[in-house]
Amino acid sequence: MRKTTLAAGFVFAAIAPVSAQAQVSDNMIRIGVLTDLSGIYSDINGEGSVVAARLAAEEFGNELGGARIEIIAGDHQNKADIAANLARSWIDTDKVDVIADVPNSAAALAVQGITRDNKRIFLMSGPGSTELTGKQCSPYGFHWTWDNHALAAGTARALVEQGKKSWYFVTADYAFGHSLEAEASSVVKQLGGTVAGGVRHPLSTPDFSSYLLQAQGSGSQVIAFANAGGDTINAVKQAAEFGITQSGQNLAGLLLNINDIHALGLEAAQGLVLTNSFYWDMNDETRSWSKRFEERTGRKASMNQAGVYSAVRHYLKAVQAAGTDDADKIAAKMRGMPVDDMMMKSVSIGENGRVLNDMYLFKVKTPSESKGAWDYFDLVKTIPAAQAYIDPKESGCPLVK
Repeated sequence: MRKTTLAAGFVFAAIAPVSAQAQVSDNMIRIGVLTDLSGIYSDINGEGSVVAARLAAEEFGNELGGARIEIIAGDHQNKADIAANLARSWIDTDKVDVIADVPNSAAALAVQGITRDNKRIFLMSGPGSTELTGKQCSPYGFHWTWDNHALAAGTARALVEQGKKSWYFVTADYAFGHSLEAEASSVVKQLGGTVAGGVRHPLSTPDFSSYLLQAQGSGSQVIAFANAGGDTINAVKQAAEFGITQSGQNLAGLLLNINDIHALGLEAAQGLVLTNSFYWDMNDETRSWSKRFEERTGRKASMNQAGVYSAVRHYLKAVQAAGTDDADKIAAKMRGMPVDDMMMKSVSIGENGRVLNDMYLFKVKTPSESKGAWDYFDLVKTIPAAQAYIDPKESGCPLVK
């Protein structure tokens, strides 16, 4: 566990000061960024998520009504038991008010139960399982940025509509991968496509050769990677070595971030279609915020990292508006206020905790189309939230009336 001291930063006049009578426990607002600091998701979450939370706090001058905002960071190592133990320790010993980020669906599902039982706000901007806003939803859990259904609604739909109808899956063998494969398979079949089969690999495997040979042997039009981070990067690189695309098959990375494209390089990644909720070069606001982020990290933010910023900022606005850090009052206030920041505009939150933001379908540029580092995406279309996400009434969440 690592405590991050917050330096004085930007204070935006648009954010009004909280009431001097604000009831904040311990006169401290503690936000625990529980993330992957050392593994395959450290590039798309990790230290960048901590920086994103810090940027949100700085917009409030690092305090609300005299209560200091403190960021605590922890590494769950992509293990659900470690995530659960850290969450319990933070709540019981460190008096953490809110836990943020938590890439890895198995880890997030474990933390969801702990925050629910202890009445702590949980801001998710890394896991993909729709169960987090489905049967295992929580009155204190809020799912930002994306989920597996949104990714499938974008990438899988786009490729099937292009006539690429036979699919084979190479899937990370844990909750996230299983869910992503299921969501994409459902979209493919609904649109008249077929699933030839699939194979599952351990998390963070270095060698995809046997899995790629099986996928290649399937003869399917699309080999879809239902994995993320370093696993997707390794799979795409090794697929190029096997000459899979040259033989006529198409690769689909169902979860790709700009960091992954940066690691792959445009020569290998050009032409890939991907679904994201954020791109640094969308407008003046995203460019301005991304400049601040890059000054701290040396790189542009992934959608997960931008989502941490958006989630922490919305939480702090709710504390400010409610004049308290009481979790029940904050949860109600968060649902009652639209999410409005550089990433999202007037976005509502469903009763199940799903943040109902639009998604974007992008195509990766060719090397000749790119104007320089991080200029990687062309916008193909906007996917409205109503199409991207499961209707809260159909999610299976018992909180939905």
